[in-house]
Amino acid sequence: MSVSKSDFKKVTTNSVQEMKRQGEKISMLTAYDFTLAGIVDKSGIDVILVGDSASNVMAGHETTLPITLDQMIYHASSVVRAVQRALVVVDLPFGSYQGNSKEALSSAIRIMKESGGHAVKLEGGVEIIDSIKRILTAGIPVMGHLGLTPQSIYKFGTYTVRAKKEAEAEKLIEDAKELEKAGCFALVLEKIPAELAQKVAENLSIPVIGIGAGAGVDGQVLVLHDLLGMTHEFHPRFLRRYLDLYTLINGAIQQYVEDVKSHDFPNEKEQY
Repeated sequence: MSVSKSDFKKVTTNSVQEMKRQGEKISMLTAYDFTLAGIVDKSGIDVILVGDSASNVMAGHETTLPITLDQMIYHASSVVRAVQRALVVVDLPFGSYQGNSKEALSSAIRIMKESGGHAVKLEGGVEIIDSIKRILTAGIPVMGHLGLTPQSIYKFGTYTVRAKKEAEAEKLIEDAKELEKAGCFALVLEKIPAELAQKVAENLSIPVIGIGAGAGVDGQVLVLHDLLGMTHEFHPRFLRRYLDLYTLINGAIQQYVEDVKSHDFPNEKEQY
């Protein structure tokens, strides 16, 4: 049974803003393929993020930087074909929007036209505000992303908690206000102190969704493969594993191998 206060037949950018106004927490997960996206959608999730984290969990790269726009469109189109209710937000990958607002608009248009996604997400504050504004002029909804921004990992050199120092915290607050002013419909805050995240959420009218940002925000997002326990070597404090699929899948495959080797599979009932 759903615990949602609002029975939205189709979640939109307006829906998530209404959830904030009603005090209803927003649930968000990543998905990258048709099969899992369909399960996530039917489970009642509000927002599906086709994240550039596909670079890590699907392709095995160390960072999110290598994934291309074409690859993001492939993953996003696979997800969109499975989704009936959730709002689908697609990450613009590294190099497709920084420093060139015209290229940013072109990238966002390709995402929307070729994947059928409902919105795009960009990492950064005032440094990318021109790109955000230009994308918005085309009627494309934009979700912001501040705090730990994985596309800037080589700038910061670490995945540790961001905005712990006063100067960086003040800049994050100002960036959040600028993103709202520019027209972003929502904002992700990643791996920042809970007190700071709550302050941002209380001072913005748009929804603030956290990952490693405490409980005082308007919603939460996790990487699906982390939640399901498939990425079993990843153990950040903010992650709650709801399953241990790594062990379950490993055991199932080992049993299959044993059954094949022992001539147990297929049995008489499993052949024509």
